[in-house]
Amino acid sequence: MKKLISFALALILAMAVLPALAEAETPLRVGALKGPTSMGLVKLMKDQEGQADYAFTLAASPDALLPELVRGGLDVACLPVNLAAILYANTKGAVRVVNVNTLGVLYIVERGESVQSLSDLKGRTLYASGKASTPEYVLNHLLKQAGIEGVDIQWKAEHAEALAALMSDPAAIAMLPQPFVTVAQSKSPDIRIALDLNKEWENLGQGSLITGVTVARADVIKNQPEKLAKFLEGYKTSVEYVTANNKEAAQLIGEFDIINAQAAEKALPYCGITFQAGEEMVALLKPFYQMLFDSNPETTGGSLPDDAFYYAP
Repeated sequence: MKKLISFALALILAMAVLPALAEAETPLRVGALKGPTSMGLVKLMKDQEGQADYAFTLAASPDALLPELVRGGLDVACLPVNLAAILYANTKGAVRVVNVNTLGVLYIVERGESVQSLSDLKGRTLYASGKASTPEYVLNHLLKQAGIEGVDIQWKAEHAEALAALMSDPAAIAMLPQPFVTVAQSKSPDIRIALDLNKEWENLGQGSLITGVTVARADVIKNQPEKLAKFLEGYKTSVEYVTANNKEAAQLIGEFDIINAQAAEKALPYCGITFQAGEEMVALLKPFYQMLFDSNPETTGGSLPDDAFYYAP
């Protein structure tokens, strides 16, 4: 009887431990977009090959990540900054932002030397993509703050369409993001970066432009804080490597089929890759979300994110 009781107790203890072991062995599932928001992750992705700490998913569009994040198929995702706020509002707090991963990546380009300042955009045709999203509100805010009117903005559905329009009209200018600018320059060397909109933003006293952030599911933050902390530390180390070793990082970016390595090496200095967490993240995001909300409340989900949105351990 004693042996039977001992066996039963051992079995109960083993069953109690199994869920904890299963959770410990389950990889953190991370989604990111092909572009600057995943470029900073490549060293971590490479170091984790053959290991079980993380499972990475790269996608061309947020539409491929959002359903999995909402359903719980992803634990963490790198997303456009305004989409993170919309998701927070629409899911009633099911996700929280854990870092800023990408600053400004928007540039005004042209074939020529006619644009030297924002004022040179007046009376010009500007091709752009990103209507009803962050690029539109950033551009409109910059033009308004600088007192510039009369810019004929022709919105295109995709970056490729904006570039094609630029190429067909030698007198036109375009607003394009990195690394697409560098890819375009590799095809047409006469395309010139005329204005860095991040610098223009800073010159107007608007802080920093923000393109991408990382969000984590609230249940992951609550139930697996150590696993999340380990990921964020690894992410930070990866970003530091990528920004300090452009050539080597570019090879990894090409290896993971984000963009080709040659274009990546040229684009990396202009891609705004960063890692800002905690209070530094909050200080960057709050004024940016305020600008988006003031431009159009729908860009942040109809309301400003409250303090619970910001994960600052």
